[in-house]
Parts: sequence; structure tokens; C-alpha cells
Amino acid sequence: MVLRRSQGFYPIVQWRNEVNNLISDIFNPAPWASETRSGGSSPSFPALNVWEDGDVLYVEAEVPGFKNDDLDISVVGSDLTIRGQSGERPREGVAYHRQERGFGAFNRVLRMPFDVDSERIEASLTDGVLLLKLPKAESAKPRKIKVS
Repeated sequence: MVLRRSQGFYPIVQWRNEVNNLISDIFNPAPWASETRSGGSSPSFPALNVWEDGDVLYVEAEVPGFKNDDLDISVVGSDLTIRGQSGERPREGVAYHRQERGFGAFNRVLRMPFDVDSERIEASLTDGVLLLKLPKAESAKPRKIKVS
């Protein structure tokens, strides 16, 4: 008997991966992260990297195929919201063998670990990667208190 692994579609494997991701998100969430979904998009879209360097929080999001006008970024309180709308629609009258690229609207919300200076936020979109630079607000920076 010869066992062959094909490149076919394995729904059980896909289901297992989705359950593993869900369980991982439930039991190991980042304390400042929350997310919502809209329009059938994945709860982890766009994929994010978040790091802090000195007095700046960086958020990097993968948004392939999106243009500047497709994205809406806002900060309210300690919540950063990244919204987007893909203009691509599924083709009608075709039989998909695999459809992994999402379409429609997405909404991703991050609770930031500190207050940011919303007047100094910078955003750039290069090669499908959105980079946000969120400087700490003065009130979030450590202050040295002199004891008298």
C-alpha cells in the first residue's frame, strides 16, 4: 500500500487549525488586544505586529491589495481602530476550489497599553504593510519625583 500526501483540501485540518487558534487566543490573549469582525473577515485580519521602542508604540499590519483610501484609522481613548473595505468581490458563476483571500469589510480594535499623543501619530502604507507610529502621551511617560 502506498500512502500519498496530495495538495488537496483537508477540511478537518483547516477546522483543527482554526480551533487551535481560537483556543490559543482565549487562553493566551495579549492583555491590551481585543478584536472584532465584520463582513465575514477573519478575527485576526489584518495580521499585526506590535512593539514598543522607547516612547513609541509601533503597530504593523498586513493589508495586501489595500490602498490609502481603503483604510480608516482612528484612536479614541486607549483604543486604536483599523477599518478597511476591500473592493474585490468574489466572482459569480465560478466554482472555487479554494478561497482563502478575504473580501469585504474588516474592523480590528487594539487596546493600547498606555495613552498616546493622537496629534503626533504617523501612518504609512508601503508594499501592503501599514506602519503606525504611536508616541506616548506626556501623561504616560515616567516622571522623576523629587523627595524633599
